[in-house]
Amino acid sequence: MSLIHPMILCGGSGTRLWPRSRKAKPKPFLPLVGERTLFEATLDRVANPEMFAAPIVVTGSAHLAHVEEQLGASDGATIIVEPEPKNTAAAIALAAVRLPRDAVMLVCPSDHHIADTSAFEDAAARAAQLASEGFLVSFGIEAKTPETGFGYILSGEKLEGGARIERFVEKPDVETARSFLADGRYSWNGGIFAFGAGRFLDELAKYRPALAEAVGNAVAEGEADGIRFHPSDEAFARIESESVDYAVMEETDSAAVVPADMGWSDIGNWDALYQSREAGEGGNVVSGPAQLVDCRNVMVDSDGPRVSVIGLEDVVVVVDGGDILVTTREGAQKVGKLEGAANQ
Repeated sequence: MSLIHPMILCGGSGTRLWPRSRKAKPKPFLPLVGERTLFEATLDRVANPEMFAAPIVVTGSAHLAHVEEQLGASDGATIIVEPEPKNTAAAIALAAVRLPRDAVMLVCPSDHHIADTSAFEDAAARAAQLASEGFLVSFGIEAKTPETGFGYILSGEKLEGGARIERFVEKPDVETARSFLADGRYSWNGGIFAFGAGRFLDELAKYRPALAEAVGNAVAEGEADGIRFHPSDEAFARIESESVDYAVMEETDSAAVVPADMGWSDIGNWDALYQSREAGEGGNVVSGPAQLVDCRNVMVDSDGPRVSVIGLEDVVVVVDGGDILVTTREGAQKVGKLEGAANQ
């Protein structure tokens, strides 16, 4: 099979992991799990030259400096610089227009953690094969807990290496999520996709013709600057903001899913990060100077000041410069609603 073309989505508002993550430097560019940043780890996963072509990174001008600093020695990599955020359908289409029509592209968010690279490569190979046969493929993350913060995929007719998608399901309530786990045919929608570039553009033109036309014009009227490509500001401004899930995946009759059990996390909040880090005694996770006494399942993440915690369970404490966050693990999903998270 021909090389797979990784397309890396790189941006974010930086609110859900405040105060460590900020609007100016959101979580893809932070070393949250291990020594490498999430963006660098994403690049590492698609660095096998026998399997992957050079990556295409789609980012905004606000994050361009971070992308270029961390891109490192990714020979042949290119960067598409969006004039403004227009959601995933447009971002993916920008890369697809600049690829050969028969190229298979692998869409990878840059802010996820994947613990098992071998399992990722296996899923990518199966997805690429289905994409080369004309399917539009989602990675279906094995659902192990009744999560209410993820969308779900219901698998239908079996295919070689995967299955047809019977339907997509919005974020459910907890009872519905439990029923999905009991059913066994549901997986989490992890936001990782494989498409034939031309096939994706054809489906986009079929279901969202105005969006497809605007992207085509933005590329045709854009200009290259070294490894950077700048779409036309004027044409890009006419693009309707919509996710690839709504614009294409939930519309097409050629949607497929490949199962993936690869230690995946979207690192969507501080509790998700707690679960992705290695816990020590009492289930506690500590980064930075801290002392925990009679604590269970507590995470402390401090960039300097010493943190002391006594007799607490299921609490997260984060210190970043002059900002301090204290939350229960359950309450971590509400961090993005803080005024400080939205404005910094």
